[in-house]
Amino acid sequence: MSRLHLLLALCAALLLGGCASSATDPLAPKTVGSVDLKKYQGKWYELARLPMYFQRDCAQSEAHYNVRPDGTLGVLNRCRTLDDEWLRAEGSAWPQEAGQTDKLWVQFDNWFTRLVPGVAKAPYWVLYVDERYRTAVVGSPNRKYLWILSRTPSLPAWERENLLSKARQQGYDTNRLIWRVSDKDIVARH
Repeated sequence: MSRLHLLLALCAALLLGGCASSATDPLAPKTVGSVDLKKYQGKWYELARLPMYFQRDCAQSEAHYNVRPDGTLGVLNRCRTLDDEWLRAEGSAWPQEAGQTDKLWVQFDNWFTRLVPGVAKAPYWVLYVDERYRTAVVGSPNRKYLWILSRTPSLPAWERENLLSKARQQGYDTNRLIWRVSDKDIVARH
């Protein structure tokens, strides 16, 4: 099982590592400017995401962030498959530029990242977070990756549409989103 986790983390890091775009690129998505990492920490449910290889078997995903004493974020991503199996990947996140908390690098802990530190990091740009830190839109600067996040596993339709609108305004293709599978649909398979 740990080999699967390592493979999942490695694929994520390698795929996203090549997604970096210049912070000065005028066509890059606009980020929120600043994120209070203490308010951002905690559990987030992935409501929707753009298709990506390393999450291909995920029916439900969640991210857990915790601020460490050195100011970096601990990252724990969990993925529940349709077979009701939980997979996990652990890592760290830190600002791409000192003091700029809306553009982070994420790196997962695996044999590859320990062998070649700093090479397999991925951009994590916070494009939107509501004032209560209850919903967020996160993406990569090249627009290949997008996550719609919430503190709850579901949202009213109007709130989902508001988040989708924010992603579309930034140039992301929301027609291709994969939505979170409900608990009852996973349980019904067993």
